[in-house]
Amino acid sequence: MMLINEEELVSSKRGKWSTAGIPHKGWVCEDIEDLGEPSIECEMCESQKIRFVHYMKHPEYQNGDGLLQVGCICAGHMEGDLSASRAREASMKSRASKRKRWTSRAWKTSSNGNPLIKADGYRITIYRRADGWAWTVGAGDSTAYHARGNFKTIDAAKLAAFDHITKLLS
Repeated sequence: MMLINEEELVSSKRGKWSTAGIPHKGWVCEDIEDLGEPSIECEMCESQKIRFVHYMKHPEYQNGDGLLQVGCICAGHMEGDLSASRAREASMKSRASKRKRWTSRAWKTSSNGNPLIKADGYRITIYRRADGWAWTVGAGDSTAYHARGNFKTIDAAKLAAFDHITKLLS
């Protein structure tokens, strides 16, 4: 029978929460990302599979790029504000749900015959370019953003425009 010392057991169940020298408070969320499905393990607790990744940074943590990829609960405890991490994740879940319905929404047709829609204060136009599709996102203040590349399908261009708007809103 193999004996496991108690410190190893606690460490294996609590991940970096039990590791000496890892700060527990004072972290800041640098970004949040939707992976589409639970596909990585939280780097703090090392036990939870996560879909929505909170990228946490701390001035005293200098491992690799200085960021930990963590889940909502660990992020909340790390920054000392569980409601903030939950609000971030709820917003991300809402955007994910909206993204899922984005291509099937009622798009209008511009005077040039291009699909267009107004959403979140932006006017999005999808158009043919070279051997694919591209998008333009216009803001109310005459600012315009343009796709850098082409997309193989009209739906891929619509989703890329949606992702660009999501970045602008965050």
